[in-house]
Amino acid sequence: MSLQLPASLTPSKVSTFKECALAFRLSAIDKLPEPPTVQAFKGTVVHRALELLMWEEPQGGRSLETALRKLGRALDELLAGTEGTALGLAGEELEELRADAEELVGNYFVLEDPDEVRVLGTELRLQVDVSESRLRLRGIIDRLEMDTDGELVVTDYKTGRAPGVSQEGLRLGGVHFYAFLCEQFLGRRPARVQLLHLREPLAISSTPSDQSIAGLERQALAIWAAVRRACSEEDFRPKPGPQCGWCGFHAYCPAQGGDLSLVPREATGPNPATVQLSLEATA
Repeated sequence: MSLQLPASLTPSKVSTFKECALAFRLSAIDKLPEPPTVQAFKGTVVHRALELLMWEEPQGGRSLETALRKLGRALDELLAGTEGTALGLAGEELEELRADAEELVGNYFVLEDPDEVRVLGTELRLQVDVSESRLRLRGIIDRLEMDTDGELVVTDYKTGRAPGVSQEGLRLGGVHFYAFLCEQFLGRRPARVQLLHLREPLAISSTPSDQSIAGLERQALAIWAAVRRACSEEDFRPKPGPQCGWCGFHAYCPAQGGDLSLVPREATGPNPATVQLSLEATA
């Protein structure tokens, strides 16, 4: 009996599938919850603070002082949410997170002057259907803006370490997907896509081309074909590597002494009629 196809794919899940097919199955198909981490929570807080700054404040009012107030508000909101409650941050650990998040927000001001950014939207949800494929491409764009030449620019914030030169293309692939969504949904291709790495700080930008845009549909279909084949053959093998150090599925992984039969069958959801590829941004 084959496994049910996942309801959606995200960039992080695609990366997981490439790194370890079993981890992909456990998260995307069996839908086992992954334990929250302080790093991921911090990224969510910083993203929310910058969203509030860019959307609520007009040009001329986006100072560092204002951004830090937005950060405090974002942290309070998210600490009261599901992820924040599960982490139970308090005392010195919470203050360390707050200080590091403030540093990341401060580094954003090194990369650009927010008062010069003409924001069209933040956390924009776009989706398009790929013709005759039953595949829906979906994404949440951190920020869409218009430059001084009237061209669209897609911006994605990153709070982790910037990739090495050999990995830049993989990281830019996500924002090129956003460029594809904009072109299909809005009828205009962005002139530029950029990653703002707040840790270093470092900006990486690229210009979407006919070749890069055309390759996205082929890539999405190829990834989906591999997942479908793995579901049909029930062949999701563990792939031990550095990622095992932060994997939360050791209890089910044979390569880590776990037992795959312990996976609760009721965790798997229904098999939808339409496949969705979700391109939501990760920290």
